[in-house]
Amino acid sequence: MTDSPMLSDFLIEYPLYFYLFVGALGLIVGSFLNVVILRLPEMMQREWRCDCRALLELEDDEARDGAEKLSLSFPGSHCPHCQHAIKPWENIPVVSFLVLRGRCASCATAISWRYPLVELATAVASVTVAVHTGVEPALLPYLLLTWSLITLAVIDMDTQLLPDDITLPLLWGGLLFNLFLGPISPADAILGAAAGYLLLWSIYWLFKFATGKDGMGYGDFKLLAALGAWLGWQSIPIIILLSSAVGAVLGILIIVVRGKDRSHPLPFGPYLATAGWISLLWGGTLSAMLLAGSA
Repeated sequence: MTDSPMLSDFLIEYPLYFYLFVGALGLIVGSFLNVVILRLPEMMQREWRCDCRALLELEDDEARDGAEKLSLSFPGSHCPHCQHAIKPWENIPVVSFLVLRGRCASCATAISWRYPLVELATAVASVTVAVHTGVEPALLPYLLLTWSLITLAVIDMDTQLLPDDITLPLLWGGLLFNLFLGPISPADAILGAAAGYLLLWSIYWLFKFATGKDGMGYGDFKLLAALGAWLGWQSIPIIILLSSAVGAVLGILIIVVRGKDRSHPLPFGPYLATAGWISLLWGGTLSAMLLAGSA
């Protein structure tokens, strides 16, 4: 039997190939995340309308009108303006956008810059995670967490929704990860999930009793619970601190730049997701810095 090196040994010896592979994977996944971000909220709204009609015993208008079925895989990617079916060579992450100069190949309608930005952000975040973890079994779970957080952040910015289809599997995934593979003890993961949910739940009801208004959605509770399941209860204070600080700064900027009314609701999910991802990679360092500063 030949003494050939294992793939992991090769990637450790030549990290550039490892990072290039993870970056390319991030671009491909980012392209898929664009589909999830665009379609999942619409799929949810269709399901809600269908459930309401069934409850009220009303006719299914979409079925009657022959509305096209929608899933993450059907219909195929197409231009929303002219319905041109996007060819595989027109759907290469970032590259196709640059070659087509940001326009549809058929009708020349401008394509949103957000598509390549999500792809690039996913690639950069994926490589950052790879640099942090190296060639370790935890890499894939941490990549899945990163991709989920990107998806949730953008969906929440668009619709102020944090879909259960993502947050709940993320919660259970964090608990199972720490049960079998993760650095956090199962007890700390369970306490983190409970603490994350109960903390925001308590803040929600205190704010509601004080003002009579809803300060945040239940999706935020579930997202922080999921982050607690992945990172442990010890991470909750730093996540809350980071998300509140970033949310306050960006919220003020949005009000100033866009001229939004101060009473207009701003999504909290993107700040939670960003803070959770930062805590995943540098939470221990930040906690040590805070403790040193308070000593």
